[in-house]
Amino acid sequence: MSPWKRRVKWSSPTTPQRAALVVAAAVQLGLAAAAWADLAKRDPREIRGSKTTWAALIAVNFIGPTAYFRWARRTPAEAR
Repeated sequence: MSPWKRRVKWSSPTTPQRAALVVAAAVQLGLAAAAWADLAKRDPREIRGSKTTWAALIAVNFIGPTAYFRWARRTPAEAR
């Protein structure tokens, strides 16, 4: 079998590696859920750019939700 098509089993990583993976996945999903919930409740004037674009970008690992919270949201004063 080619090394590029080798399947990795869940039992292959050590217990601490599996725990780290589970924690990282939980953090990622939590960040994404919080960002999507915030995006859904905001008026489009309070968002820099398209809500659709930000909704798709949030799905990109840790970068998307972090970018959303950092750059997408406008303050209420900016939204006026």
